[in-house]
Amino acid sequence: MGLSETERDGLIGAVRAAARTQIMPRFRRLTPEDIDTKTSPSDLVTVADRAAEIMLHDAVRVLMPDAAIVGEEAVSDDPTILDRLKRGGRTVLIDPIDGTWNYAAGLAVFGVILAVVEDGETSFGLLYDPVMDDWVMAGRGQGAWFCRPEGTALRLQGPPPRPKADAHAFVPLFLYPPSERARLAARLPGWGRVTSLRCSCHEYRTLAFGHADLIAAPAPKPWDHAAGVLIAGETGGSAWSGKPGYDLTDSKATLVVKGRAPVNPGWASDFE
Repeated sequence: MGLSETERDGLIGAVRAAARTQIMPRFRRLTPEDIDTKTSPSDLVTVADRAAEIMLHDAVRVLMPDAAIVGEEAVSDDPTILDRLKRGGRTVLIDPIDGTWNYAAGLAVFGVILAVVEDGETSFGLLYDPVMDDWVMAGRGQGAWFCRPEGTALRLQGPPPRPKADAHAFVPLFLYPPSERARLAARLPGWGRVTSLRCSCHEYRTLAFGHADLIAAPAPKPWDHAAGVLIAGETGGSAWSGKPGYDLTDSKATLVVKGRAPVNPGWASDFE
């Protein structure tokens, strides 16, 4: 089915409004009382996350009244909300601030991620940068685009072919179980560069711009990856999670995403 132009533009407008009114006014102005933890001391949530998600939830409810809504912070409070992804129909995934640790630390590497899923397949993805007020978006079969508010749009092609020894991989080693980190670290010297931005939004944007080659994610959450996997696919890339593709409902298999080429299973095995 896909989104209508009115729905797409409405979602983009809602994300920009939430960033303008809820996220940016609080950036580098948070007090300790504005920051809380979830599953660990480094898994943070702020008053801005919660306020932005509420605002986006309300906007989606008006724009797409028949869609289910799955927001990161809502799932944190009630994990059964994630089951909405399995029911078919339309679901809107919201990550109100991706890269909350960076945001809370005053680092300008965070974003808003929004995806529309229709019967289990992502049909629209948005990676928005609140600091620069620009975004990368894709509709299924419509390419991936870098857009600015004045109306300019540049079609993105992903990274050129590079050998593994020159390739740049985003790998969050800190998200792997401590017992696995030494094994993974032993495989990294074969790569040109291995880093992490602690922000899926900007990692997928960097992949789409062609400045990185691969993203690995243990225990992937759909609000972090649905939009980015679609955007990578629209630049000719692909996903691998022990087999070709990405199942939004599977948070156990390590996800590996390659830009502008099929995932090499040998490359993927370095991070599984």
